[in-house]
Amino acid sequence: MNEALSTNAQVEWSDAKSLLTLTGPGNANLRSLEKHLGIEVGSRGNVLHLGGEPAKVALAERFFVQMGELAQEGVKLEGHDHLRALHALSQDEGLHLRDIYGEVVLLNARGRPIKARGLAQKSYVHAMRTHDLTFGIGPAGTGKTYLAMALGVTALLSKTVRRIILTRPAVEAGERLGFLPGDLEEKVNPYLRPLYDALDDMMDADKADGLLKRGQIEVAPLAFMRGRTLNDCFVILDEAQNATSEQMRMFLTRLGYQSRCVVTGDVTQVDLPSGQRSGLAEARTLLRGIEGISFCEFTQVDVVRHPLVQRIVEAYEVRDAAAEEQRERKRAEAEARRLANEAVREAARELVARAHGSEG
Repeated sequence: MNEALSTNAQVEWSDAKSLLTLTGPGNANLRSLEKHLGIEVGSRGNVLHLGGEPAKVALAERFFVQMGELAQEGVKLEGHDHLRALHALSQDEGLHLRDIYGEVVLLNARGRPIKARGLAQKSYVHAMRTHDLTFGIGPAGTGKTYLAMALGVTALLSKTVRRIILTRPAVEAGERLGFLPGDLEEKVNPYLRPLYDALDDMMDADKADGLLKRGQIEVAPLAFMRGRTLNDCFVILDEAQNATSEQMRMFLTRLGYQSRCVVTGDVTQVDLPSGQRSGLAEARTLLRGIEGISFCEFTQVDVVRHPLVQRIVEAYEVRDAAAEEQRERKRAEAEARRLANEAVREAARELVARAHGSEG
């Protein structure tokens, strides 16, 4: 490390026990932060010692000071949330982590708080509260559907809306539902199961079952939305990348009075038959900038599942980028060949014309 370009700082925590929670087993969390920032981080007692480039040390100091304040307020982050929090601070110098992690959206069925776990999720929660229609677009594991359902349950329990409607396309079933065994519920249940699973995590099973039976929570395939007007509802369309253009238009025009709608999906994971354009991708182009509609974009940085999921998403994105670069190179090469062939043909035509002219 260049001593002339380095600086040192110390952060003292009043609570040594919470500092141990922050540093992690064997200081694993500190090592991760060291690697991410490229600085040196050590701990002695209840004091953290930082050393490295001034800007990076300053960022780390802000992070540890704010984490200490959160700990005093009883707010604790999971180890894999630390890098996301650090990233958020690097994006906004005026941000305090309390702005992201201090607010509870809902207590789940086990009494654990559901809250935003990063700047993108915080913006997403705010958008759902302030817009009639919100699009959450990004890779799997970024909490798009889970947070939308938490907001929906909160709205239902506070009587802000009368019903929650959860829907998603049953793409693989297509027009073949009639050939599947069982009644209609049994036919579509596999496609709706993830929504039921998230609902089970939100509230007590008996309460959820009662709300489902009374129709205050409805889970149905997207095709069942046709011809309806959805008033006084919190509506969530999940896996929207698998809605066709026609289905998306149909769904978005169902929205009635006193209703909120959230559309979630990942435009890189389209399962529609070849040749069919994703309704989500089209809506993102057509509707961006319309008043009352918010688009929230997530990236691999915002993945809140197992840390390995973020690396998997990243690997596939690198592959997709390389494939697109190769396709673009092939298109450029094909266009160059076309232009070269056209030039050859044009030169041949000129030679023939000159030959005929000289004969005359």
